[in-house]
Amino acid sequence: MHTWHWHNWEGLSYLSCSLLKDWQHGFFTHQFWPMLPPELTKLLHPEASAYRLKQVHGNTVLTPQEIDQQLCLIEDDLALADGLVSEQPLQAIWVASADCTPVLIGDVQTGQVAALHAGWRGTAKQIVPQAIARLQAQGSKLDDLRIAMGPAIAGEVYQVSVEVAAEIGASIISGDDPHKIVQALHALPHSPLLADPEPGRVRVDVRQVNTLQLQNLGISVEQIAIAPYCTYQTPEHFFSYRREQEKKVQWSGIVSGRIGE
Repeated sequence: MHTWHWHNWEGLSYLSCSLLKDWQHGFFTHQFWPMLPPELTKLLHPEASAYRLKQVHGNTVLTPQEIDQQLCLIEDDLALADGLVSEQPLQAIWVASADCTPVLIGDVQTGQVAALHAGWRGTAKQIVPQAIARLQAQGSKLDDLRIAMGPAIAGEVYQVSVEVAAEIGASIISGDDPHKIVQALHALPHSPLLADPEPGRVRVDVRQVNTLQLQNLGISVEQIAIAPYCTYQTPEHFFSYRREQEKKVQWSGIVSGRIGE
């Protein structure tokens, strides 16, 4: 069983996961607001370079080099994407979330990492498999990946329409009819759906959908860890957009390297 640890930095709390013990990483709480990745990176590894994105709820995954190229072209502060994959050691890559799932991935052989913002839209567009395909293109093998999903809104409190549930579900079940997709999701052994008393609504566990996508790729459950925290139900630690309707975030980041460095 993978364990999650609380760390204290000058009175502020953040989480780490034993599955990612080979990397400096953290799922930070709202206590760090409004600190940004350049400051947070110093806490993880003072020599690492920080990279972040302007997140747009899509499935684009970029490398730091691609970010630099894109920024040269558009003369903007941040590249538009929802995932980052490192290319060399000492790259600290960051995503922000406030109910969506922050996903951190490490490769135990290459030391390379990925950080992803997987809300329901990104999950429907399979951002995590997209990132894994990029890691594989850079030499990763599926068996070497370790994947941690941080604090996010839990299925029991995440009410969505049947149409949204079907859009998410279409990432793991084929079909065109929303109601048939939802029925098939309900029938799964570890269903990501829970019933909702309101007609035309269901509750969906987005982290479980991502887990099922990973299993469809051939990744084992032993390679996946899910934080036992719900952003909506843990106001003492996490912002929740659904709870507060405020555009505040917590950051999750990981520093690339090679084992033993």
